[in-house]
Amino acid sequence: MALRTICLEDDEILRKKSKPVTDFNQKLWDLLDDMAETMYQANGVGLAAVQVGILRQAVVIDVGEGLIELINPRIVSEKGEQTDVEGCLSCPGQYGRVTRPAKVKVAAQDRNGKEFTIKGEELLARAFCHEIDHLSGRIFKDIAEEMVEIKEEEEE
Repeated sequence: MALRTICLEDDEILRKKSKPVTDFNQKLWDLLDDMAETMYQANGVGLAAVQVGILRQAVVIDVGEGLIELINPRIVSEKGEQTDVEGCLSCPGQYGRVTRPAKVKVAAQDRNGKEFTIKGEELLARAFCHEIDHLSGRIFKDIAEEMVEIKEEEEE
């Protein structure tokens, strides 16, 4: 495993649409392992492949309940609404108030190509939406209702 460099918001790659993963092989597994290590090192809860310069539909998420890997994810249903403050590893020190669904169901593939669905509520639903947005070239600032300031000691 290796740490990858996280692309910052001024990097044009973050505005590009990621391509579906078609090869479920060692190269993908190494990418997923590196993404997880990079996310944990940066104290994040999610990371999309595009954020490390790879235009593929791959995401890792861990909101404190264990690592989730999503390949070619898509939201198949959403319910309710929640508004909270979000940040992004590609926009360090910046936070915005964003409204997202309260519950989502995501269809995806695992690292071996097996299809599955997973449900998320609250923070996990927010993380699913945030990371899947990255795959379409969107960042949270595009949909933030307002940017907010958070002092360092308030960060989790």
